[in-house]
Amino acid sequence: MTANQAEYSIQMMSRTLDVSRSGFYAYHSRPPSARQVADDALTDRIATIHEASKQTYGAPRIHAELAEDGIQVGRKRIERLMKAKGLRGVSRRKFVVTTERDPRARPASDLVDRNFYADAPNMLWVADITYVPTWAGFLYLAVVLDAFSRRIIGWAMGNDQKAQLVIDAMNMAVTQRKPDSVIHHSDQGSQYTSVAFGLRCKEMGVRPSMGSVGDCYDNAMCESFFATLECELLDRRKFKTKAEARVACFEFIEGWYNPSRRHSALGYKSPVNYERTAAEGLESLSP
Repeated sequence: MTANQAEYSIQMMSRTLDVSRSGFYAYHSRPPSARQVADDALTDRIATIHEASKQTYGAPRIHAELAEDGIQVGRKRIERLMKAKGLRGVSRRKFVVTTERDPRARPASDLVDRNFYADAPNMLWVADITYVPTWAGFLYLAVVLDAFSRRIIGWAMGNDQKAQLVIDAMNMAVTQRKPDSVIHHSDQGSQYTSVAFGLRCKEMGVRPSMGSVGDCYDNAMCESFFATLECELLDRRKFKTKAEARVACFEFIEGWYNPSRRHSALGYKSPVNYERTAAEGLESLSP
């Protein structure tokens, strides 16, 4: 009735809908219930979290964010309020693999055998390459991900996908982490089976490992990250230049994914917070 009172009189609508005018006016003069006030305040908080996530979070991650702030509410309630507000998270899609196998190269042994569990940082790294489309052509992105926390610890971007790209990404990871005999697992792409990459691994004390050909389960962690990158960044923006894409990828990795984005496999903690919590737990156990 309120929405249509500019066209129709309250008296006419009351008669048509068989309701009393006094009831309509009493409803509008009645103060909002405590539940409605609470819902309004919660909706504002949900909208703030959703905006801070670059409009990517759905109910599960917003639920985790609220819980960390000491706000205990059910996910069903969050879903209801998000729907009423028109807020939605983003869903992931499969990305396109860009590495190609060199049949003449000899791949490294598989040291992982699909067991991607790591109970501490710098035990197992996984690596892969994807591409970022721009109006000026493809920008290639190579990453190294720590299996313990899903944190991107090394990355490099370039105009081609030669071996130097993956070497640069691994160099960054080694410089930041200074590992001791870490396993570096990848597919059998020509960049990873190249002589230059193998020599660099030997120089840095990194143990190369490669999965079987055409097996998506062998590098699922990197595939998961690339799927997140695609749906939360690449599907939502178009880049005119490669320089613009470089900045956006850097901001996504170092400004959002590593320090802030909540990961379902990590108990809805971000990679940085997951590592910090694990380190604090170890310190509390030490004598």
